[in-house]
Amino acid sequence: MKTRASAAKVLYQVVDRGQSLTTALPIAQQLLPAKDRALLQEICYGVLRWLPRLEFISRQLMSKPLIGKQRPVHFLILVGLYQLKYMRIPAHAAVAETVNAIKVLKSPKLSGLVNAILRNYQRQQDDLEVLADGNDACKFGHPGWLIKRIKAAYPKQWQDVLMANNERPPMWIRVNQRHHNREDYQALLAADEIVADIVESADTALRLEKPTDVYKLAGFVEGHSSVQDGAAQFAAQFLDAQPGELVLDACAAPGGKTAHILERQPALKHLVAVDFDETRLARVQENLTRMQLEAELIHGDASKPEGWWKGDKFDRILLDAPCSATGVIRRHPDIKWLRRDSDIAPLVQLQSEILDAMWQQLKPGGTLLYATCSILPAENSEQISQFVARTTDAVLVPLNPNSDDQAFSWQILPNTQGMDGFFYAKLQKKA
Repeated sequence: MKTRASAAKVLYQVVDRGQSLTTALPIAQQLLPAKDRALLQEICYGVLRWLPRLEFISRQLMSKPLIGKQRPVHFLILVGLYQLKYMRIPAHAAVAETVNAIKVLKSPKLSGLVNAILRNYQRQQDDLEVLADGNDACKFGHPGWLIKRIKAAYPKQWQDVLMANNERPPMWIRVNQRHHNREDYQALLAADEIVADIVESADTALRLEKPTDVYKLAGFVEGHSSVQDGAAQFAAQFLDAQPGELVLDACAAPGGKTAHILERQPALKHLVAVDFDETRLARVQENLTRMQLEAELIHGDASKPEGWWKGDKFDRILLDAPCSATGVIRRHPDIKWLRRDSDIAPLVQLQSEILDAMWQQLKPGGTLLYATCSILPAENSEQISQFVARTTDAVLVPLNPNSDDQAFSWQILPNTQGMDGFFYAKLQKKA
């Protein structure tokens, strides 16, 4: 019962208080026995994936909403509904454990209400589910504003995109080529009964058949591999840093791409990694330390490089721009409820400012790779089109010049080859 109560508290912190799941969940997990932490995560992720549907159904079963100090109990009801609809927990156990969790929330007078709602759902489940399917937000588990944007951007694929956002993502590994090629590392994993698939287009990527504890991965502690989605691994691949170059990783935290650039090209002149968030910048150093790599880390605002960089202009810049993160919703379902439609325009403006600022730090003949984990055209294709239109010395160049595919940009949609949603465009500064 404590696990259900913890889930209700986490959901209250995320949905009502605007705290990120990445912050709230680990705190709650530390207060539970190790055996219960995975269940807590499953419930919290699941409720956030299907929040509109669960909210809609709960409203059909209640005469008036729970407000004020009763709000955690409201989320406990959603926890109960999620278990009954989506989990394999026996219904009687799901109901009993959820009702008993009322004691932990110190609202014993509401135990009868919670019990009645869950029992009524069991009796009316088929009718309620049909009713919920009549509403797109309930059917696809997304807020209306985001459905509208995705539908406009991908009129033939929008339903697939929304449903992909609600899937559990696979675990991806980036193989450190300083130690192994990926075929050899795949064999090492197989020897430990960890099944991993090769995805041809990403040259350091392995997709695990099942998620596993990172410390079970061969040589993980020594930096032989890292956890990184396949889509994100294209950043270092497309940047294609060369020996002797000065490279900037802008907006670098948490440092996966920084490390990957260094892994791929050990003969760089120097690599600088900058990030606005000093706390997250510490994670960049942690990643580099484990991988036994070195870079110059700077706490600074990428839109105002004059405040932190007085050195030479860069040969290559990776700009992994701040964005809506709409491509990684399946990993962070709270994004759907923490983001607002009104957030997009300021993000687009910030991206534009950073692009202009970073361009001034690029050498003539240099390369800038623009990347986001967004699927919204305003942040991606439209952003790049506007930049090229106003920047006379900017030219789009093929992402992969040695390939038959001479694409200048690539919008990866969620679950393409099992990857997250991501966008890349490559720009060269005229000499």
